[in-house]
Amino acid sequence: MKSNSSLLYNCFLIIGDFFSILLAFVVAYVLRVSLDHHRVAHSISASTFIQAFLIIVPIWILIFGLIGLYRSDIIEKRFTEVGKLFIGSFIGILLIIGYSYSLNKVIFPAHLVAFYGFVFSFAILVGFRTIARNLKYYLYKVGYGVTSVLIVGDTDLTHYLVESLFNSATSGYKIIGIVGPKNHLDPKYQPIPVYETFESACENLGTDKIRSIIQTELYSSPPKNNMILSYAQTNHSAYRFIPGNTELFVGNIQVELFRSSIPVISVHQTPLVGWGRIAKRLFDILLSLLVLIILSPFMLILIILMLIFDPGPIIFRQERITRFNTTFNAYKFRTLKQKYSGRDPIEVFREMHRDDLVEAFQNSKKLTDDPRLSKFGKFIRRYSFDEVPQLINVIMGEISLVGPRAVVPEELRYYKDKSSLLLSVKTGITGLAQVSGRSDIDYYERAKIDLYYVQNWSFWLDLTILFKTIRVVLIRSGAR
Repeated sequence: MKSNSSLLYNCFLIIGDFFSILLAFVVAYVLRVSLDHHRVAHSISASTFIQAFLIIVPIWILIFGLIGLYRSDIIEKRFTEVGKLFIGSFIGILLIIGYSYSLNKVIFPAHLVAFYGFVFSFAILVGFRTIARNLKYYLYKVGYGVTSVLIVGDTDLTHYLVESLFNSATSGYKIIGIVGPKNHLDPKYQPIPVYETFESACENLGTDKIRSIIQTELYSSPPKNNMILSYAQTNHSAYRFIPGNTELFVGNIQVELFRSSIPVISVHQTPLVGWGRIAKRLFDILLSLLVLIILSPFMLILIILMLIFDPGPIIFRQERITRFNTTFNAYKFRTLKQKYSGRDPIEVFREMHRDDLVEAFQNSKKLTDDPRLSKFGKFIRRYSFDEVPQLINVIMGEISLVGPRAVVPEELRYYKDKSSLLLSVKTGITGLAQVSGRSDIDYYERAKIDLYYVQNWSFWLDLTILFKTIRVVLIRSGAR
């Protein structure tokens, strides 16, 4: 395609990553061999050390490419980039150790050089990538690397695209024209020329200016659609089509040959299929078992304290719905006073003459100051200790560590016609909604976030949510 800004940026990343890794191990060598006066295990000259790394680092860079660190969209995924840099650096150091072992060749003068190299390479790579990202946005701001785009179509998506791409300093795109909307474009976007037909846009703009075309609707006349695609191919312009029903295509998409010759698009409700589902299940089992083993002494102490300060049943069971509309009993440590346990919250609040609590509970299903809680229940809820028994539900395969919030049947109305989408995956102990404000956002907003998670699942997203859950619990943001 005509625009080479992404290619140049990736070349810059490759060169920068190469020298970042090399610099990290040079610093590691100097720190251990030259500045540390303790005796080293092997006498390796600096030139021999660097020569070995000049051979190995290109393979390290290849690993970065294989795990997606040079994809064009990596700039928009900061946490994913950092996580992949860590994994890539770890694989890289294993590669070096394997290279040394297989050739029976000593590379590191001391074991600390390998450790220092791993730490420094990760830190320097993150620092370099941060500088590279800021530099790219600066170049966008001054007009370099910006791709000119023609938007074709008159739908709600057209207006959304105009709004999201209008600021070229952050989007990296400059809208040079729109084919479709006439007089109903927002006044602040009026500087963008509007054309009635694709032909008139091409005639006025010229072929050299149109670097990218985004089409948001299909014309009723197939020749018109073919003309746009043919124009993009002939003039080597990037072409993208956004379907009207975008929700249909948010999940996992596969292009395959049906009956060996007919190309078809398979769309799944969620990307959580195949290997991803297996990896998620194995991760759930291993991490849940590990956490249960670590927390078992603490849980025993917690149970004893509950029996002392809040006598009654230890475990509270509530029927919830998980994947494929399957019901299960969610286990939690009881936090309510015994006289309120198992009763309808609305009924209890009305008995208390607390209409304010009735309204608040109906809006968010959570309360910041719930009078039904026992004193000890407030303590364990404050730090989410009541959720720990659900690890048993995870091990049993009823729920996952991360997923949409487990709901009771009557709560499905909040998801309207999307309840089947919600129930295409297992519910979770924690989820994207919980770390996006927990009880500070209303129920309808939490429902939207849950649906977003279902349609955009990735293993990296799960890890992000788990790390954010720890932070949210520790600072008690949006405490339940």
